[in-house]
Amino acid sequence: MNDFLPKGYTAPETQSHFMEFEEGQNYFRALSPAIVGFEWWVENGEGVKPNRVRTLEEVPEEFRAVDHRQGARHFWAFAVYNYQQEAIQVLVLRQQTIMRAIEAFSKNPKWGNPQGYDLVVEKTKTGRGVWDVEYNVIPEPKAVLDPGIAELAGQVSVRLEALFEGDDPFATEERPTAGTKAGRARRQP
Repeated sequence: MNDFLPKGYTAPETQSHFMEFEEGQNYFRALSPAIVGFEWWVENGEGVKPNRVRTLEEVPEEFRAVDHRQGARHFWAFAVYNYQQEAIQVLVLRQQTIMRAIEAFSKNPKWGNPQGYDLVVEKTKTGRGVWDVEYNVIPEPKAVLDPGIAELAGQVSVRLEALFEGDDPFATEERPTAGTKAGRARRQP
């Protein structure tokens, strides 16, 4: 028997302020308009940290590389309700296929603003590499935001502009998490 960890030990689940796409279907509802800009990562004394600016002109020359893996990348960020985590989070999108799909839905008069319906992003690994991934975006039928989610969203302050300052967009208050249930059950694929 292994006496290193206590019997029955399981690691606690932690919840990030940021939504990350898991393999498979990822359900969410946009709760805010998007902020847009450019992002690049650099190492400092605390590890690798993102730098974000609003315009390409603000990006230092050395990070304007043609290879998107090395240079600054265009991003969108917006508040979402993540159904799998049952929490308000920030989604930072860098994947052009997802951005183009959401932009197309938002310009289509039958869909419009993605705050009016849920979105499903399906992530599929196509190979062994980090970059070997495909994304499909599926809009759910338009629906009024669940009252429990709306109430939760009203309790959580998300300041997206903090991303441009290198700060946490949730830093001003403690954030209700899965322990504070919205009125709707977890979405299942």
